[in-house]
Amino acid sequence: MITVEQIAVSGVVGAGGAGFPTHVKLSGKADTVVINAAECEPLLHKDKELILHRTEILVEGLAQAMQLVGAARGVVGIKKKYAHVIEVLSPKLGAGMSIVPLDDAYPAGDEFILVYESLGRVIPPGGIPLSVGVVVMNVETACNVATAATNPVTEKFISVAGSVAHPSTLRVPLGTSLKECIDATGGVTIADPAFVVGGAMMGYIENDLSKPVIKTTGGIIVLPQDHFIVQRKQWDWRKTVRVGRAACDQCSFCTELCPRNLLGHPIEPHRAMRSLGFNISMRSDVRGTIFCCECNLCSYVSCPEGLDPKNVCSENKRRLLNDKQRWENPPFRQERAAQQMMNRKTPTTRLIQKIGLAGYPNKAPLEDRLLEVQSVILPLRQHIGAACIPVVSSGEAVHIGQPIAKRPIIDGKPALGADIHASITGVVTEVNQEYIIIS
Repeated sequence: MITVEQIAVSGVVGAGGAGFPTHVKLSGKADTVVINAAECEPLLHKDKELILHRTEILVEGLAQAMQLVGAARGVVGIKKKYAHVIEVLSPKLGAGMSIVPLDDAYPAGDEFILVYESLGRVIPPGGIPLSVGVVVMNVETACNVATAATNPVTEKFISVAGSVAHPSTLRVPLGTSLKECIDATGGVTIADPAFVVGGAMMGYIENDLSKPVIKTTGGIIVLPQDHFIVQRKQWDWRKTVRVGRAACDQCSFCTELCPRNLLGHPIEPHRAMRSLGFNISMRSDVRGTIFCCECNLCSYVSCPEGLDPKNVCSENKRRLLNDKQRWENPPFRQERAAQQMMNRKTPTTRLIQKIGLAGYPNKAPLEDRLLEVQSVILPLRQHIGAACIPVVSSGEAVHIGQPIAKRPIIDGKPALGADIHASITGVVTEVNQEYIIIS
């Protein structure tokens, strides 16, 4: 049986989101492990491709996770529309494992929504899945757990979609440049492209294509500069405040369709918008924003005025955290989920139409051959926690899978993080406080 220390040494972190170190998550005790295969970001398909092409490995990773946390039950949450994926996965599941078919809605992949939809349990505000006896992992993370005993994390699966010649899911060495990933799909097909890293809803604009793929990178979407998504992601805070203060009529649509509010959490984006008309320090109006999941539904779909409640929430959340303000024992209406969630989901088809992605191919088949690259840039922080410390020097020859940076030791114990390994065989050409380059 694999150990949590092997998982840490092998560099396994959440292969999406913030990159929480998986060994810490699997050090707890839970009755259920949930595999997040919802993949609700439009145009991204790597999780479904992994299920189809790494079925046994995924199931092994789920089994290992269940054994480590003492869970008798394992659940794979996947949208019911992917019947062909479910058909491949179902006969391979082991004892105590099952599939929960999910509605085709956004944000089904938010772990709070996923836990409710698959198990009927509501994670409390400020809580984590473990608060209700659950551990959640995405598909790629589970695959990495399965192989951690023999293969450290040196590769990444990433969907490249939008205005490219051949939308694909690629298998690339960690540290591969974004440009090399785009080129591997046949390149850009428009004259003035913008690049969204992550996903259309929760990703960010990246102008520097020399930046590397890291352990949490899930996708690249190429869009025209004048596309709705690109324009909205480029709003600055001053514009958000100016337009929001002038145009918000307090209709509360943002709150009524907020997925966390529907779960009974005390987040009310319209109240955060109200604070723009006063001093931003009116904490009574904004403190619930600390529970925002930043899914962007309020900004891209709900608001009839085209305002940006999400960024108001996230800015206020940042200020509250910087001020070390917490909301102890916030009001929590668990019954709201059962009453409202089923009636107020946002269908993915409507979302894709609303944000202007309907004209793009909604597929990204896996190119299973590992992309060959001449050099990689490996940042020392690819996860939540402390940056790793290099254990190699410039000019040193390294081989794929060799440890090149390890968790720092603080007070006699390894800090929160996960080790980093060479993703290609070559020579270390640069080592500094931020990254290691291997050629």
